[in-house]
Amino acid sequence: MNKQSLISMYKVALAQLNATVGDIEGNTEKIVGYIVRARARGAARVVFPELAITGYPPEDLLLKPSLISATYKELHRIYNSIRQDIISRLREFRDIWEEGSEEDLFKELVFCLLTPQSKAERCWEAVNNLEKKNLLFNGDIDEIANELNNIRFKYNKARYILEARKRFIANGSLKIKDGIKNFEDIFEARDWLVKNVKGMGYKEASHFLRNIGLGENFAILDRHILKNLKIFGMIEEIPENMSKKMYFEIEQKIREFSKRISIPLVHLDFVLWYKETKHLFK
Repeated sequence: MNKQSLISMYKVALAQLNATVGDIEGNTEKIVGYIVRARARGAARVVFPELAITGYPPEDLLLKPSLISATYKELHRIYNSIRQDIISRLREFRDIWEEGSEEDLFKELVFCLLTPQSKAERCWEAVNNLEKKNLLFNGDIDEIANELNNIRFKYNKARYILEARKRFIANGSLKIKDGIKNFEDIFEARDWLVKNVKGMGYKEASHFLRNIGLGENFAILDRHILKNLKIFGMIEEIPENMSKKMYFEIEQKIREFSKRISIPLVHLDFVLWYKETKHLFK
């Protein structure tokens, strides 16, 4: 392997932003400016300081209706700046369902099984490495786990991959699409995935269905989304674990919130993710 192959495949821009506490409009204007400049210089990601939009620390300002209202407006500013990127990404997801292979669907399933408490980029890198080394469909638990060194609970997740392979392979072929098509109601398909795919909760099942173009009515309640729901007063605390009942209750709250601020639910997930991470991914 030469030196060139060791160089990162994407640029990361670090934004040294002097945010003003409570100046939502001014801070967002600075953030958007940095994003435009970073893109022009070929950066794939821009990293901002924590709480760059509200300013650090907002403290009691979060209790003021005027700040909440301003934050909603800035969500729309962010949304408008990345809306076309969201539409393109969702079109890519839909293409996986309409034109992709069963193997493509399985890759998305494995990706979502790997994501709990692990960085999404590392999870997708691991999936691609497994595929490249012919382990995704043929590796044993040790071979798979050895490729998950940057993923938490790697042996548990390696076992989930093996069990998912057994679940969806029939007569030597993957049959994910046919299984999902058996459900007239996509919500029933999500319930089935949670009950029958080891390691898949409602967040992971929602994420998988969204990533294959079928999850427009689902919320992916990861830590980034839950953090914002707490900021907006929709939940009191970020739950460590969620029952089915709690997940559905919070999902309904964010569904109503998306209607109130006129950002489609499937788009809002990207907006809130982007607000925290400053990039779009999967």
